[in-house]
Amino acid sequence: MQRENVLSKVLNLLEQQGLATTTLERLAPQLEESVEDIVRYWPDREALIYDSLRYHAQQIDTWRRQLLLDESQTPQQKLLARYEVLAQYVKQLRYPGCLFIAACTIFPEADHPIHQLAEQQKHASHDFTLTLLQELEVDDAVMVADQMELILEGCLSKLMVKRNLNDVETARRLAEDILRIANCRKHGALS
Repeated sequence: MQRENVLSKVLNLLEQQGLATTTLERLAPQLEESVEDIVRYWPDREALIYDSLRYHAQQIDTWRRQLLLDESQTPQQKLLARYEVLAQYVKQLRYPGCLFIAACTIFPEADHPIHQLAEQQKHASHDFTLTLLQELEVDDAVMVADQMELILEGCLSKLMVKRNLNDVETARRLAEDILRIANCRKHGALS
């Protein structure tokens, strides 16, 4: 059993089936593994969910780091790149960021490790946005980052329910609008 292969398959299944109804017994046949084999590495459902989300968080963190270092894109392009990637995943019937939102709902206790992992991902996303906004030297970068993250979280929340690709495009356009307004404010057009 290849750990990363299993975690990747579990992520795909969680994105399609959700966290709430996921059990080891339900996952095992889809992973082509026995429950006994899975339990050797992950003693229960929560351990497997935690490990899968942690693996996914590492993938996202790597993507963010690579994007920050990409000198061929402007900060604005980097801020909007998440919507391009999200659209690609949704076209494949995958809903990656939604898992972290769902995790906070299913594990609402703030001290639960899965909830904490989801919160860390939320903070990392905000820090990514804030870093790029500061690079753009927008006025009140923290508030603009809060606005952009609210749009992203709203998009992810709606994707959990509706699974509609058009919502990604709507969120991207809203994020573009916020960037335009922030740039206008920066240059005194709104004062």
